[in-house]
Amino acid sequence: MRVKLAWFHGTHHIMHMFKLLPIILPLVYGYFVYKFSAWQTVKELKAKSKRLRDPAFEPMLERLAAALQIPQVIVKIYEISPVNGLAAPNGEIFITRGFYDKFKAGEVSDEELASVIAHELGHVALGHSRRRMIDFSGQNALRMALGAVISRFIPGIGPWIARSVTSLLAARLSRKDEYEADEYAAALMSKAGFGVAPQIAMFEKLEHLTGAVAGKPPAWLLSHPKTSERIAALRALEDRWSQS
Repeated sequence: MRVKLAWFHGTHHIMHMFKLLPIILPLVYGYFVYKFSAWQTVKELKAKSKRLRDPAFEPMLERLAAALQIPQVIVKIYEISPVNGLAAPNGEIFITRGFYDKFKAGEVSDEELASVIAHELGHVALGHSRRRMIDFSGQNALRMALGAVISRFIPGIGPWIARSVTSLLAARLSRKDEYEADEYAAALMSKAGFGVAPQIAMFEKLEHLTGAVAGKPPAWLLSHPKTSERIAALRALEDRWSQS
């Protein structure tokens, strides 16, 4: 009897594991996609970037480094035309060639560009850059796992529901990260003696610089908060600091 019971429990356990395979396999797949994507991203950035060396901008980096109490802040130029700044999964900071060209043309001041770098430093310091890669690479796995589970109860539209849920979740997490990085940058810029004004000025120019157009999706579906809301949050933060 004990042998039969042991065999029954063993078989039941194996059957239970098979039932979980539709959930486990996408998660394993997501992990390997994450590792490959992180490696590919770093490789791409390394191949298409070089260190920013500009005597006119170096004092800005020195002030940020002094505020952080570190020897230096290293920034690299990513050789693509869109206006953007980014933090790589390995913690390196980049601004695009398009952004740097706007700075050289006088459309962006040195302090405004410093605020962009401070924002990307915030993503690194707060662990966003690594987590974002996990989020980005793992969305497909999460979508597949959710789709498999939901389809058991709602056949046919399970994948659609899973896709909607994961997209909204990723957008919400990303917007939260942006607010946190904005606050980190505001504190760093203030400590470096720049204040919050360059950050606000940069946001006021951002939509024009990035070529944003009307008819965009609602703010709650975007990976970044509305620019007006980010400016309002910074002004509220500045007011709170001035009163404390």
